Amino acid sequence: MNRKITNEELHRLSAEEFRKARKFPLMLILDNVRSKHNVGSIFRSADAFRAAKILLCGITATPPDNEIHKSALGAENTVAWEYFPRTSEAVHYARSQGYLIAGIEQTEQSLSLETFRPEKGKKYAFVFGHEIKGVAQEIIDGCDFCLEIPQYGTKHSLNVAVSAGIILWEICRQIKAFSTAE
Repeated sequence: MNRKITNEELHRLSAEEFRKARKFPLMLILDNVRSKHNVGSIFRSADAFRAAKILLCGITATPPDNEIHKSALGAENTVAWEYFPRTSEAVHYARSQGYLIAGIEQTEQSLSLETFRPEKGKKYAFVFGHEIKGVAQEIIDGCDFCLEIPQYGTKHSLNVAVSAGIILWEICRQIKAFSTAE
């Protein structure tokens, strides 16, 4: 029999332990994400993968908010976040903190997530865009590079919260591989 593990057996960090725990060198920048449910889902993924911080920009809603909370399930209270009126200000802030800026967007020179390898010791800030318009071109112009998630169906886009989860999982998986290889 394959018994489901209880929450107690998972030994989850408390909110205080999470705040003190070492984070992955990953920051998420939300460029005018309009859905509060997507914002909440991104907070939840950021908590699951212990991202350093989320930068909320422009029309992106901020906590406290009941709709964000419905999806975040409290992660909006554990993951560090900051609001910027303009995404360009958030990009500038992330860069000043030593982060490389990666737009998550389909561009002429985007790198496939399948082949991208984060460099050991580098910090990355990933920019996720508006649900319809994507990442603004002026923000793409200021990115160090762009990453694209390969897709094989008839649609050429993924939900922004799904994209954030995929990017976080893959980059964390690769960063963890650095520590196990040593």
